[in-house]
Amino acid sequence: MIASVRGRVLAVRLDSAVVEVGGVGVLVQATPATLAGLRVGEEGALATSLVVREDSLTLFGFADADEREVFEVLQTVSGVGPRLALAMLAVHRPDGLRAAVAAEDHAALVRVPGIGKKGAQRICLELGDRLGPPSGAPAPAVPAPAAEDVRRQQVVDALAGLGYAPKQAGDAVDAVVGEDEEGVVDVAGTLRSALRHLSGR
Repeated sequence: MIASVRGRVLAVRLDSAVVEVGGVGVLVQATPATLAGLRVGEEGALATSLVVREDSLTLFGFADADEREVFEVLQTVSGVGPRLALAMLAVHRPDGLRAAVAAEDHAALVRVPGIGKKGAQRICLELGDRLGPPSGAPAPAVPAPAAEDVRRQQVVDALAGLGYAPKQAGDAVDAVVGEDEEGVVDVAGTLRSALRHLSGR
């Protein structure tokens, strides 16, 4: 297993980065928040998890070992693959997921694209206490406004990682979120919309 990578960041994309390791460019899938911490041309380090399939080898990267551990535990739930596990970490921090599962907060889990009410119930049932308790003060629920603020900041950070000024990134996110009648921030969708807005399309 490839447990980590460290090297010069060659590229940062919407959902992945390329890190040079020993002269080889390694493609690593990651959340917008993790990618926002990388800068092209500078050294980057990621905890990683290698997912092996018959027809592919996919490396997933994380800000730290705790995120990687949560990613791997999430995949022990039936119906949760690596893409959905990564989406869960894109919407919620590890402790947010721990709190949601511990409190059986289905509403927090269904905010993740691809998870419905039944899926949220199954995740809580099958995970039980395997994620462990939150490292901070236990929170029985993840308040929706706070969660939206976190997701908005993840998009702003991702745009900053792609080279946009923080104020420019923030204004673009506010503009595209304002176009949504419900004002809901979907990280991947908002990131794409913000990039189109910034490019004038």
